[in-house]
This record gives sequence, structure tokens and C-alpha cells, in this order.
Amino acid sequence: MLVARLDDVGDVLLAGPAVRAVRTLARELVFLAGPNGRQAAELLPGVDQVIEWRAPWIDHTPPPVSKGQVADLIAKLADVDEAVILTSFHQSALPLALLLRLAGVRRITAISNDYPGSLLDVRHVVDESVDVPEAERMLSVARAAGFELPKGDDGKLAVQQPLPDIGQEMGHLLSVGADAGKGAYVVVHPGTSAPARTWPADRHRQTVRELVEDGHRVVVTGTERDLTAYVAGDLAADLGGVTTFAQLAAVIERAGVLVAGNTGPAHLAAAVGTPVVSLFAPVVPAVRWAPYGVPAVLLGDQEAPCRGSRARICPVPGHPCLSHVTSEQVVKAVRELVQ
Repeated sequence: MLVARLDDVGDVLLAGPAVRAVRTLARELVFLAGPNGRQAAELLPGVDQVIEWRAPWIDHTPPPVSKGQVADLIAKLADVDEAVILTSFHQSALPLALLLRLAGVRRITAISNDYPGSLLDVRHVVDESVDVPEAERMLSVARAAGFELPKGDDGKLAVQQPLPDIGQEMGHLLSVGADAGKGAYVVVHPGTSAPARTWPADRHRQTVRELVEDGHRVVVTGTERDLTAYVAGDLAADLGGVTTFAQLAAVIERAGVLVAGNTGPAHLAAAVGTPVVSLFAPVVPAVRWAPYGVPAVLLGDQEAPCRGSRARICPVPGHPCLSHVTSEQVVKAVRELVQ
């Protein structure tokens, strides 16, 4: 069996319940991921193997289409018997379905509001004008293909356990003991994959200061080391650029709360059961993409003019959806979630 989700880490984490449903009847489950989602796919329970492929119709920096690139993917999929293609509401499953057919895949299921001809065996049609959580939308595709979650599975996000032991490697950086449990600190993750979803760095820095003044130990995470260093200052532990994705999951798992935008680590927090203060830009609907299955406080004007634009760069001068959120609001939300 193959499950495909070809975009980012958050999208892949949200596919987790669908993956677990498919795994109930699969002898082996292969996950087809894009380069931005591979690390998340490797953490999903039920995944036996990950194949990475950059899809020219989905990737944010798409490569040119080439015969060699396509032939390489078809060769890698030669042993797949059945596939479930998972896509966002604005993506088409049909290009991948065509390649899967060329690879000899016997049965293919996907959402397609466009006529799929012989490319799909199970065409799952959904009303895209109705917003539902993305995890539930993808699980509905697996169910349309005939797969149900195993008995006792709550349908929430999850990662493979145990996660890496970060006590020895990062205990000194976290400024907590190796045996520190849940709630040892608050994680602030200032980076996002798109500028339109980003809260200003100086607001993050002020929030760190106010969280420390409020009695919290704070850890700053991310891949942009200049950004994390600025946000952490001399008050917080700076883990910028030093964690693997699995280690980041372990750091967030120990946290009492994560403060982050609508970006992958917010979904990682949901997968490890950590509440989220979500600085959510409404360029995509919060109903679909807010942290799923964990306590969360949503901050940001969800009726701002950028609403539903899917913009990666803010189309509205002044970035009003998030610029009006204050550090005081974030600290208040953290208090609510740790009580």
C-alpha cells in the first residue's frame, strides 16, 4: 500500500490518522512525501518506508518536468499494489494518479472534483465549500477506499514513540534537569514557511521577556539561527538550528505550551499532545488548519482582508491579521493553557 502527501511537514502530520487507517489492512505501507515533508513522514506510526519525490505541480519551488525524474518515480513505485492520494483542497490528485497508473498500480483512491476518467478507481467527491479539519478530510479519503481506524484509535495526530532522549544532549541548553517532565518550559517557535503567516520578530522577543517575567522558563526553536538568537536574547534557551525534526518533537513534547504560527511545529505539538497558542494568519481557514485535537488559543484577526487568499506574502499593507496581536495577549493565552 502507498499513501501520498507531497507537501509540507504539517500536511504530512495531519495525514497521520488516514495512514493508520490504511495500515490496518496493509502488509507494508510506503509513504510518498515531498522533500519538505519527509522528516514528518518518517515519524508517522504505521509507515514502513518513505519515498521522497519533488512534485512539479505542488512544490513551492517546483523543478522542471523531465522524463528522467518521472521515470525514476515510476521505477520506485513498481511494487505498489494500491494507493491512496491525499491532497489539499486546492491541489489536484490526477497528475500523480497518472504516474501511478504508468507504474502499474492496480487501485487508486483520491478526491477529485474534476472528471478523472480511468485514472481513479475510487473517486471521492467532497463539498470544498464546507470547511472541515484537514485530518478528518484526509481520513474520509481512506474510509472511501475501505479503510477504518483500528478499534480504540481516537483519530488524533501522533508520532512514533519513543522520541529521542534529549536530556543528555540538550539538558544543559534547556536549563532543566534530564528528568524534567511535561510542562518544564514554554516553547516559542518564531519562524514560519511563509512571510504571510509570520508574527513580527520583535513581538516574539518581547513575548519571551514577558513570559520570563511571568515565571516561565522559555525555549526558542527554529531553523533560522539569527532569528532564534534575536528572539531568545539572553533570557531564553536558544535551540535554533541544533535539533533534528525528531528532537524538536521531543522538545515540544516536554513543553507546557507551544507558541507558534500556522506552521509545521504547531501540528507537531498536536501530535505530541502539547497545547498551542496559535498565531494564526487567515490566509487559509483555521477550521481546516488550526492545531487539531489539543487545547489551543487562536490569536489573529480571522476576518482580515487576506482571509482565504492562500498568500505566501501578505497582500495587505501592514499585515493587519497578526500585527494587532500583542505580547500581552500571548502571555495571557499561555496562562490559560497551563492552568
